[in-house]
Formats: sequence, structure tokens, C-alpha cells
Amino acid sequence: MRPALFALALPLSLAVVGAEASAHARLVRSTPAANATVASPKVITLTFSERLTPAFSRFDLGTRDGRKIKVRTAASKDRKSLIGAPQRRLTPGAYTITWHAASADDGHRMDGTVPFTVR
Repeated sequence: MRPALFALALPLSLAVVGAEASAHARLVRSTPAANATVASPKVITLTFSERLTPAFSRFDLGTRDGRKIKVRTAASKDRKSLIGAPQRRLTPGAYTITWHAASADDGHRMDGTVPFTVR
């Protein structure tokens, strides 16, 4: 009996662990793309693998020397993207988007950065 019970329990436990591991919102695309050189973007979009909890998901924009650029952000209707418009035209130079995203499924928070350059 015990080997049969173990044979059933193992695949079930692996399925649960696999479901938990995939329940984190990962960044799958950004505009501007990571390490891209672009004209001053009017809109920045970060798209994630899962729906986000908007109250706990956002991004900031900063320059290489640490200055913060004001950005008004919102979640898309499907809650898989964060969209933001810089409050002023970006001058040539290096910028970093610093994002924080909480998965709607499990609330797990992920963080990351997306560097890009304005020509």
C-alpha cells in the first residue's frame, strides 16, 4: 500500500511545486527594450507573464547620476502591463527603469531593472 500511495503523492507534490514556481510575474517585454538606444519615449510599457496587483506594482525612472524622473503609471485593462508617461521630454543620456510587480495570483513581489539610452 505505501509504495502505491508514494507513487501517487510524488507527482501531485511536483505539480503543486511547479504551479507555485510559475506563479511569479516575470517581465517578458519592455518598450523601450533593455539596453536599447531610442528617441525620447513618450510612453514606457512593461509587460509581464501574469496579471498584476496594481496597488503593489509600479516603476520608477532615473538617470545614471541618480536623478528621478516623474512618471505617471497605470496598469493596462488586462493587468499584465504597466504603462507610464514621463512628465517631461527625456534628454540624451542613460536611464534605468526600476520596477516592482506583485502577482495577482499569489501576491509574490518581483523586482528588476531595464536600462536604456536616449539618443
